[in-house]
Amino acid sequence: MIMFIIGLTGGIASGKSTVAKMLVEKGACLIDADRLAREVVEPGRPAWRDIVEWLGDAILLPDRNLDRARLAEIVFNDRSKLEKLNRIVHPRVGERFGALTEEIKKRDPDAVVVYDIPLLIEAGMQKIVDLVLLVYVTPEIQASRLQQRDGISRAAAEARIKAQKPLEEKKELADVIIDNSGAEAETARQVDRFWQNLKKEKGLE
Repeated sequence: MIMFIIGLTGGIASGKSTVAKMLVEKGACLIDADRLAREVVEPGRPAWRDIVEWLGDAILLPDRNLDRARLAEIVFNDRSKLEKLNRIVHPRVGERFGALTEEIKKRDPDAVVVYDIPLLIEAGMQKIVDLVLLVYVTPEIQASRLQQRDGISRAAAEARIKAQKPLEEKKELADVIIDNSGAEAETARQVDRFWQNLKKEKGLE
């Protein structure tokens, strides 16, 4: 047995974090792209400097951290700006992914690693994982949960969702789908079934 990498993806407010937590509780090691994306834009880091050079000091809060709400407002309404932000942030996140994967491999060569990457499919990163696990919800539920989570309007929620590939399209590219449209207990049952099948099929027991 060698290291096995699960590419966990979905869409904004689809419930990836919930599923990731369930997998970690079963013994998987998690590398979270969103967390790394926050780390690489901390004040003074190269990606932070590039963003400030691009958008100016107006994108900063008084403590010099990025104003994430303002940044989201800018990029989610302009695809070219979103693409530029991704060009700044993604390579730095990729470097951290590589380093953390090596750390896990040294500690446990047989580890099951979960790469939680919201834009896994958009970025064409399926080739770096052994299996693509998609967390799916209906568009209506996705918009409602995003509104509730971030306290934004329906129009703002839909704009953010439209900035990503539709979950319906992602379903065609996934190896396994977890439907998170219902109760958390039902999601947990699906995750458990997936984990048991994975252990059996890949000899992880």
